[in-house]
Amino acid sequence: MSRHRIGGWRIDVERREGVPRIVPAVALARVVGRALEGGSAPSPASISLILSGDRELAELNATHMGHTGPTDVLSFPLLPPDVFRSGGATPTFALPPGRLPHLGDVVVSVERAIEQAVSGRGGHTGDVRWSPADELRLLVTHGALHVCGWDHAEPAEEAAMRALERKLLGSPGRPT
Repeated sequence: MSRHRIGGWRIDVERREGVPRIVPAVALARVVGRALEGGSAPSPASISLILSGDRELAELNATHMGHTGPTDVLSFPLLPPDVFRSGGATPTFALPPGRLPHLGDVVVSVERAIEQAVSGRGGHTGDVRWSPADELRLLVTHGALHVCGWDHAEPAEEAAMRALERKLLGSPGRPT
C-alpha cells in the first residue's frame, strides 16, 4: 500500500497482487484528489483506492449489490451525501487522536478497465476506444465521486455526473 497526501486528503492506494501497473499509484492518488475536490469532500479526511481484478469485483458485486459477475468499479461511501453538500466542512464526531474521518473505499477492476478499453467498450457509453490508462482514470474518478454522494440513477443526475467527470479529467469528451 502507498499513502499519498493530496490537498487535505490522505489517499491510500492498494494494488492487489498480480494487478497490472498501468498508471502509477501517485498519479491515481492525484485523480482521486481532483474528484474529492470536485465532489466537495470534507477535509482533512482519508479515502482508500483498491486496485483489483474481476474475481474480487464479482464477489463484492454479488455480496453488496446482489448482481452476478464482475463490474468495473464499486464505491463504499461511509458518510451521508449531505456532508458533501455542506461546503466541504469536516464532519464533527469523536475520533481517536491523530485519526482522520474516513470517506470510504473505491475498488476498481483493472482487468475490466483494460478489457473495456481494448474492446472499445469504455467511457461509460460502451462505445469509446482509448487507452487502458484513460479508462482506469475514468473509473477511479467515477468511484470517488460516488463516495462524495454523486449518483447517476436519474437522467439529470447522470448528465451532471458525466459533465463533472469530463471536467475533472481535463477534456470535454475524453480523459487526458
